[in-house]
Amino acid sequence: MDVLVVGAGDMGQWFARALDAHAADPPDLAFLDTDSTVARTAGDTVGGRTVSPETTEHFDLVCVAVPMPVTVDAIETYAANADRAICDLAGIMADPVAAMAEHAPDCERVSFHPLFAPSNAPGNVPLVAEEPGPVTNQVRAALTAAGNDLFETTPAEHDAAMETVQARTHAAILAFGLAAESVPERFQTPISAGLLDLLETVTAGEPRVYADIQAAFDGAEDVATAAERLAEADDETFEELYRSARPGEPTDE
Repeated sequence: MDVLVVGAGDMGQWFARALDAHAADPPDLAFLDTDSTVARTAGDTVGGRTVSPETTEHFDLVCVAVPMPVTVDAIETYAANADRAICDLAGIMADPVAAMAEHAPDCERVSFHPLFAPSNAPGNVPLVAEEPGPVTNQVRAALTAAGNDLFETTPAEHDAAMETVQARTHAAILAFGLAAESVPERFQTPISAGLLDLLETVTAGEPRVYADIQAAFDGAEDVATAAERLAEADDETFEELYRSARPGEPTDE
């Protein structure tokens, strides 16, 4: 199986490693990146060759592993290089799924979203299998064999969930970090220490990735509105908001 990975960064390399280690038909890997040094590093590290962004070669599978804002453009550009299958690893699904249907209508098409940084793999991987087949089934089997928990969803369900599990979550954690003042460790509570641990995890990442998430999904304004409601609430209203915040409780929105 000939595989072209478009976007040779951490996530593209994670995908390539999973296929290389677990695919039933071991892949011949090729890496493509707008930064030729990144592509060469991926080829040297994972194993595989590099190709130019202007390549006209054809591959059994093209995997698009580029940042969210340029995923649709990359699908449009490289769908013609896919003979049998195309997939993407973007953190958003509605637009990439539509783009693959438009530009690779005769190919197998699956959208994957690893819900973790590669350094934290394995983990949960929602997917939309709009047009599955033998090649993408191999990919799914390889990712499962690598220890990931794959499950099917829809673009609408996935993107709605990301508003909470990514946009709102990250906004709340970063807002805490911006508002918090330095406090000696002996004063920390289990809750504050837990939040600081989460803040450390989030801020150890790539700012661009988090900015892309905030641009792609609504949610941050909801966190700001909720914080303002808490800050302005009287005792009775605060108690109502407190109870409404409990997991599973209905809200008054």
